[in-house]
Amino acid sequence: PNSLDAVADRDFAAEFLFATALVGVHLSRLAEPLILFANPAFGFVVLDDAFATGSSLMPQKKNPDPLELARGKAGRLIGDLVALLTVLKGLPSAYDKDLQEDKEPVFDAHDTLLALLPVVAGLVATLRVDADRMAARLDPAMLATDLADHLVRRGVPFRTAHGLAGQAVRRAEQLGVALDALPAEVLVAIDPAFEAGDIAALDWRTALDARSADGGTAPAAVARQLETARAAVTRWNDPPPDPPPPSAIVARPANPCSP
Repeated sequence: PNSLDAVADRDFAAEFLFATALVGVHLSRLAEPLILFANPAFGFVVLDDAFATGSSLMPQKKNPDPLELARGKAGRLIGDLVALLTVLKGLPSAYDKDLQEDKEPVFDAHDTLLALLPVVAGLVATLRVDADRMAARLDPAMLATDLADHLVRRGVPFRTAHGLAGQAVRRAEQLGVALDALPAEVLVAIDPAFEAGDIAALDWRTALDARSADGGTAPAAVARQLETARAAVTRWNDPPPDPPPPSAIVARPANPCSP
């Protein structure tokens, strides 16, 4: 509605660059744990050979180059956004030649994501998860929260239950045993609120199933999240609806700022 603003407005470009920068941040956050978990020290995931490279020196190495590049490209995409915002921040009204600098960051961000997204999608689709190795690295001390929950269900305030569970973890460390191997008599000796069967009741599957609220870690909750995500992707891939007939288009109201 205002010609001075119209020729200088680059909000659409800034919003596009914000979206691309945020996609870059999310891709970087996805890449970081996968890089870590693909390291032989963890070995939780194994990358397909098509999405990894060898080392020029060490034959046994399998470098997660696409993930490292995805993590690095986040800086480039954020830089494109900052570059345009820096150009815009000091401009007076109407068009200024500075605005020719909008093209390079917009096109660069577009091309960067166009190259990056298919590679990351292919890597994720082909990686293999080593569930047995992950299960073997579970630390029974992680079940301390569930031990506290046992006490809460008996009416113990969570603040108190939290402290008692912490004492049980500390006692197990002192004895050099895992939490789920702590002798029942030792547990009961910590506080009468504990019962002999509390340690035996600690179980990974039970702990997961207990977090069944929306967004939780229970298998049923995760299945619902996946179903929702797949439905969203299906909607995004559906062809757009047909435009309304001309007779259905409502005339634009008059500018309320007009005298």
